[in-house]
Amino acid sequence: MSFKLLIISSYKDTWNSVRPEAEIFIGMAKLGVDVTLMTQGDADYVPRFRENGVKVIDFHPKKKFQWSAVKRIRQELKQGGYDAVYMFNNKAITNGLFAAIGLDVKMVSYRGQTGNISRWDPSSYLTHLHPRLDGILCVANAVRDDLRNHVWINPENVATVYKGHSLEWYQDTPADLSQFGVPDGAFTFGCVANARPRKGLPVLLAATHHLPADSNIHLLLVGGGMDTDEVRALIDASPMKERIHLAGFRTDAPALIASCSASILPSTKREGLPKTVIEAMVYGVAPIVSDTGGSAELIVDGESGLVVQPGDDAGLAKAMQTLWQSPEQTLEMGRLAKERIEAHFHTSQSAEQTKAYFERLLGH
Repeated sequence: MSFKLLIISSYKDTWNSVRPEAEIFIGMAKLGVDVTLMTQGDADYVPRFRENGVKVIDFHPKKKFQWSAVKRIRQELKQGGYDAVYMFNNKAITNGLFAAIGLDVKMVSYRGQTGNISRWDPSSYLTHLHPRLDGILCVANAVRDDLRNHVWINPENVATVYKGHSLEWYQDTPADLSQFGVPDGAFTFGCVANARPRKGLPVLLAATHHLPADSNIHLLLVGGGMDTDEVRALIDASPMKERIHLAGFRTDAPALIASCSASILPSTKREGLPKTVIEAMVYGVAPIVSDTGGSAELIVDGESGLVVQPGDDAGLAKAMQTLWQSPEQTLEMGRLAKERIEAHFHTSQSAEQTKAYFERLLGH
């Protein structure tokens, strides 16, 4: 038995950024679910939604609480006969939950990272602790387990569905890293992350102090905010500063990481299911990740990548040295990483699991 689902989300981002989420709903529509999407009508992905049977309503809340948005969503809920609503960001969640008060419709939110939810934080009661909420779908088990410690709803209704990918999406030609000064034959570790404190860039740069001074290890840093005085000072203090290369913010990050020998995401806390790690894996690049959030769920430690403890610069350096000293093993890890994404994190699985979750919630 099919059901009618309203999704409220924003797709005003790059094609690659929104695709893992967007394709879940296209997949659900193909599985027979009646899917309607409330989003900005000028988002790049809207034509693809419509071509694949997803109805699109040109609307998205502009503020976290917006009375006109509450009224607009409530009007749609009353007229549309929806069985459930799935809300993806704080603007959607807050306005959607207030709009649904007194209506017979299941309300589900999405959670993409650990932390920042507390029963002692009043703002949490506008989103994931709101009494009108029926369920939460999480991007990783670590996020699910963290939330279950805080929410009031049935813990069984706090579940995990990974945002899946498809190898077909990643056909970029590996980039030439010499444009950043990386020499031929270098063993290059790529790190793709915007330089926020929790991404662990200082940990990575501290790890360079533990690496062999005479190695051919190079480091390519891709992402915004890496040209700050603080980061520059950490690079200048590194014994391998001449082998650390800044690429800055790039729209071709997957092509850059595809050319690296291995990838690193040294986050210290609050990860979800990092897309940058997945992008490395689909290009057959072995990842090193810290055990925070869903990062460690992406790989099998020692088989399709390496897992280190958050904040452990010496442990990170040891993992880097392990891959550098075993290039053939590193290539094999990359091959298995690619296979793991195809087998366990495919977009078709995400659509089927999301559909099954709502059917259980609705008692179908």
